[in-house]
Amino acid sequence: MTQFIDLSIPITTKVVSDPPVMLPQISYATHESTWQQIALFFPGLTQQDLPDGEGWAVETLTLSTHNGTHMDAPWHYHSTTDGGARSAPTIDEAPLDRFFRPGVKLDFSALSHGHVVSAAEVEAELVRIGHVLQPLDIVLIQSGAVYGTDNFTDQGVGLGAEATLWLTERGVEVVGTDAWSWDAPFSHTARKWAETGDPTIIWEGHKAGRIRPYWQIEKLTNLSALPAHGFTVICFPVKIEGASAGWIRAVAILED
Repeated sequence: MTQFIDLSIPITTKVVSDPPVMLPQISYATHESTWQQIALFFPGLTQQDLPDGEGWAVETLTLSTHNGTHMDAPWHYHSTTDGGARSAPTIDEAPLDRFFRPGVKLDFSALSHGHVVSAAEVEAELVRIGHVLQPLDIVLIQSGAVYGTDNFTDQGVGLGAEATLWLTERGVEVVGTDAWSWDAPFSHTARKWAETGDPTIIWEGHKAGRIRPYWQIEKLTNLSALPAHGFTVICFPVKIEGASAGWIRAVAILED
């Protein structure tokens, strides 16, 4: 039997999953208040002409392409990629064949929030779960962040440049995390920055896309329901012209 596991959070104003400056806004128009919208198309129509006097339900959203479960395009990280050899692709240039592939889950949820996962830790986790990484595997990170809890944006581990480049060097082109960001939370990195003044630690996992392009999913959920491997991930992004990201409905498929 085929099992579908929803890996996506909703776009909602009720659960805080972004910093205040990035929060979405949703306006709901309901059946009792929208009959006039239908009447615009049918002159002379009255509310009593419609079944139960109801119009339609429709929503208007003001949001970022980075709200909800979404996929970052290489354009988000930098204007160029392949070491500056070409312009970084935007989300409407995403190669669809990359987004329906075998998945592997690496569980770093026992590590402390703000920890930057190394290449050696990625390699050790693959050995622990008994998976040999294949080109185009979709690698998902269970980070320790828990959607719906306080201070979600400060939770979870991140993958830095070293680990990200280790993955892309082996043919991985799509990755994902259940944290707010692929990198360690900014609040943790900011403390390190204050101590060291080292700018290379800022957004370093993302900036690895300057060297080799990759596509990155953020704010996944329900990764604990997945096995370490043996599942397929579907994660097609919405096609937004020239955009740095697109919303996705991420789903894992397991076959019994």
